[in-house]
Amino acid sequence: MTYHANEKGYYGQFGGAFIPEMLYPNTEELRQNYIRIMEEPSFIKEFKALLKDYVGRPTPLYFANRLSDKYKTKIYLKREDLCHTGAHKVNNTIGQILMAKRLGKTRIIAETGAGQHGVATATVCALMGIECVVYMGEIDIARQAPNVARMKMLGAEVRSALSGSRTLKDATNEAIRDWINNPVNTHYIIGSVVGPHPYPDMVARFQSVISEEIQSQLMEKEGTPNPDYVVACVGGGSNAAGAYYHYLDNNDVGIIAVEAAGKGVHSGESAATSALGKVGIIHGSKTLLMQTQDGQITEPYSISAGLDYPGVGPMHAHLYTSGRGEFISVTDDEAMEAGLVVSQLEGIIPAIETSHAFAIFNHRKFKKDDIVVINLSGRGDKDLQTYIDYFKL
Repeated sequence: MTYHANEKGYYGQFGGAFIPEMLYPNTEELRQNYIRIMEEPSFIKEFKALLKDYVGRPTPLYFANRLSDKYKTKIYLKREDLCHTGAHKVNNTIGQILMAKRLGKTRIIAETGAGQHGVATATVCALMGIECVVYMGEIDIARQAPNVARMKMLGAEVRSALSGSRTLKDATNEAIRDWINNPVNTHYIIGSVVGPHPYPDMVARFQSVISEEIQSQLMEKEGTPNPDYVVACVGGGSNAAGAYYHYLDNNDVGIIAVEAAGKGVHSGESAATSALGKVGIIHGSKTLLMQTQDGQITEPYSISAGLDYPGVGPMHAHLYTSGRGEFISVTDDEAMEAGLVVSQLEGIIPAIETSHAFAIFNHRKFKKDDIVVINLSGRGDKDLQTYIDYFKL
C-alpha cells in the first residue's frame, strides 16, 4: 500500500487526467518528460542551487516555546513564510520554470487565489526573462491588492476572471482556456496539487523539499526524523503535500489536514471539502468535490482567499477516504483568533490560510511529549487588511 501516485497519476481511486482532446498534447508532453527531466543531474543541480541561493532554503524548523507552553505539547513550526516571496509556493514555481525551459516554452500562464502563487510565478518569470500572464478572480484581486501590485511590478500581466464566483475556481477555468488556445509555446504553472496528471504528482515532488528538510532538522533537534504529527492547512493542498510527502507511507507519523469551514460546515458558506464533498471531476482530476445533487459545483467560501476551492487535490482525497489522514474543519472565526494568538505569542503573523492550521488546538488534544510539526506555509503581510477589518485594529 502506498499513498503516492501510481504511473497513471492515481492515488487510490482519485487522480487521472480528464481533459478535453485539445489539451491532450500539452499534458502528454509533460507526462512523458517530467520525471526524466527532474532526474537529470543538470536539473537537480540548478534546482537545488536556486532553492539555496535565491529562495533561501533550508527554511528553519523553529521550536515555538510559548505556543508549546500554552497547548502543553512540543510544537515546531516549519518556516515556509521565510521563503523568498513569503510562502512555500516558490519551491514549485522554480521547479516548473526550469521544466518549461527544458521543454522549449516561451510563455507562462498561471492561476492564483490568494496571490502568493501568482507572485511566485511572476517572480520566476522575471528571473528567467519569460512572458507571464496570471489569471485571478475579480473578488480575489480586490481582497489581495498588495499581491496584485507585486505581480505587476514583477512584469506580469494580471487578467481578471469575471465568471462564476470570480475566485480561484474561475481563474483556473480562464487559464485552462488560454492553454487550449496557446498549446505550443505556453506552459501552465499550476500552483497546487490539483489538475490533470502529472500536475498533482509533479507539484508534490517539487514541494517535497519541505518534508525532506523536516526529517533532517528533527533528527538534529530531537534525535528522530519522525514527528508524531504533521499538520497543514489544505485548500488544493500543495503546502500540505510537501509537508506530508516523505511521511506518507510511514504510519508512525500522524497526518492532519485542516480545512476551511468558513461560517460553519453546514452554513452554506464553507470550503470543507472532506465533510461536504462527493466524488467528481474538477479541472481535469477525479477527486472529492463540493457539488449539488445533479453534479453542479457549489460555490466555496472562506475568509482566506487561498482555501476557498470547491475541491481538494487527489492525494488528499485519498488520504481522507483511506483514513490515513485526519481532516478537521475550522471556521473563519477560529482561524482569525488562532492567527492573533500566534502573532502575540511568537511574534509571527501567519497567513490566514496557515492560521487555520493553528486553530487545531481547539479541536484536538496532544500528549505532553508529542512532537507536532505545523507547516507555517506563508506570512500574513498579504492578509493585513483582512486582519485589520476583522479585529478593527
